[in-house]
Amino acid sequence: MIVCVAVVGHQNNPLYLQSFTEADDALKLHHIVHCSLDVIEERVNNPKKSGPTLNETFLGLLYPTENYKVYGYLTNTKVKFILVTTDLEVRDADVRSFFRRFHAAYVDAVSNPFHVPGKKINSKTFAARVSSIVKTFGSGAA
Repeated sequence: MIVCVAVVGHQNNPLYLQSFTEADDALKLHHIVHCSLDVIEERVNNPKKSGPTLNETFLGLLYPTENYKVYGYLTNTKVKFILVTTDLEVRDADVRSFFRRFHAAYVDAVSNPFHVPGKKINSKTFAARVSSIVKTFGSGAA
């Protein structure tokens, strides 16, 4: 189950963070997302040490914690997408599909002429689309 998704700008500024849990653990999820930025920076700056090549946008599993697994995706414009899940057995194909759909939703949101680049995404349409993508995660829908 996905507990959090985040969009982080190229200057590591949070553009969007949505929690999908009933509990009030937003601060903990913010911390997990913030810690994952260090792992992304390390992978981008030291490509020889990690698996993905330079032109690969899917960064894979960034790090596991006791309760969560954190996955990352880096766009060509250095915008980072972060996925936090409680599922211990997640297929890479499902995560790649999620990030492709999430990226498409992000592109549609920032293509809005009223969106100011680099500012938080406040679109209700984007939030609804993200919720829809999260609900279908792992069900094989593409």
